[in-house]
Amino acid sequence: MDPALRRTFFEQLSETRELLRCFTPRRTEGVVSFPGKATAVIGMRRAGKTTFLHQIRTDRARTGTPVECLPILSLEDERIASVTSAQLGALVDEYADQRYAAASSRRGLVWFLDEIQIVEGWERLVRRLLDGGEEVFVSGSSAALLSREIATALRGRGWRVLIHPFAFDEAVRHQGVALPGAPGSLGRRERVEMEKLFTGWLTGGGFPEAQGLDMATRRRLLTDYVDVAILRDVVDRRRISNVVGLRWMVRHLLGNAGSRFSVEKFHRTLRSQGIAIARDTVHKHLAYVEDCFLVRTVWMEARSERQRMVNPRKVYPIDTGLIPLFDRAGRANTGHALETAVLIELERRGCRTTYVRTSDGYEVDFLARHDNGTAELIQVCADATDPATAHRELRALASAGGAFPSATKRLLTLNRRGLPAATPVDVRAEPAYEWMLRHRPDQS
Repeated sequence: MDPALRRTFFEQLSETRELLRCFTPRRTEGVVSFPGKATAVIGMRRAGKTTFLHQIRTDRARTGTPVECLPILSLEDERIASVTSAQLGALVDEYADQRYAAASSRRGLVWFLDEIQIVEGWERLVRRLLDGGEEVFVSGSSAALLSREIATALRGRGWRVLIHPFAFDEAVRHQGVALPGAPGSLGRRERVEMEKLFTGWLTGGGFPEAQGLDMATRRRLLTDYVDVAILRDVVDRRRISNVVGLRWMVRHLLGNAGSRFSVEKFHRTLRSQGIAIARDTVHKHLAYVEDCFLVRTVWMEARSERQRMVNPRKVYPIDTGLIPLFDRAGRANTGHALETAVLIELERRGCRTTYVRTSDGYEVDFLARHDNGTAELIQVCADATDPATAHRELRALASAGGAFPSATKRLLTLNRRGLPAATPVDVRAEPAYEWMLRHRPDQS
């Protein structure tokens, strides 16, 4: 064993022995851990995965687990970046032997391994720890890598937790503002303040480090996030050679939130610009940028797989703060940001989401299916006060409601001033922030 590697390993564990005291608690859907399974915390870089691991450690310590039994290790530390799974396993065993020298079992030890996908073969080590009665939390910025290994090498012994940038309620709490007990019954002053906070969150996004920054600093920070995700999570990890085509795609996707994306059409655009790239490569690039959580894609609702595949997907950035960085048209982006925020909130809630195109040519932004079997048809419109706009949005909901009669129909606007003058009795029209705040754990 390399002495320097061993020294770094134990130095890092010693440095993280103290609990992180100051952080904004994160909201997650369902239980965080499951007996006998490794919890995989996934999400885009800088969304707060590491802090979430510290949150779990703090919760465990408060319920009586000794801090020494909650070791956390960052595999992105450049001093141990080249560690092999065998070396990591030996160091983990050495730490456990020191902690449990007089015990016959290592049960009670909870490992937190941050950015675990850096270590090739990590899943075998995790499986061995689980077999030994230890509990394991891992984190990573790749959906496919963790999902594949959890499904194969761990053989169903994985439990996924998805962490996004701050939701609106998390961003409000991060600013030290008390959340309303009844979001739909706010007084005028409270409502004005909440709408101001909501507009600011839509504009600046939810990345924790970007909260409260001036616009210029925030733009530089978020641009760095995108660059790091492209270089480390796509180019380096996937050994991409056509970086120019990849960057063109990322700029296009992040600057056109909610637009339909056709690989064939985009491929023709690249070729017309003199960028030589294969169509299959464009397909792969799209999968890679979704895998590292830069974008989320929504398929059209369809009865057959073939029908689904031949229709373009709608693509959204992972965070509304990324939209102004790449939209060169200078638009206000309020509608695009609002639609993006609603989609990401649906993903937080664990929904399976598609968009609907009806037989008579209307379109509804989202059909969201919940795990409890219920469904929602959701139309997003920043301002529906114009009668023609309201008619168009409500007509689309009515048309889609004929195909999905059991789905709740919703129209979400930016604020109360944007609500239509009248809505059908079977349509719930409300500001998007009220809809978001009502799903908090204390509101369930």
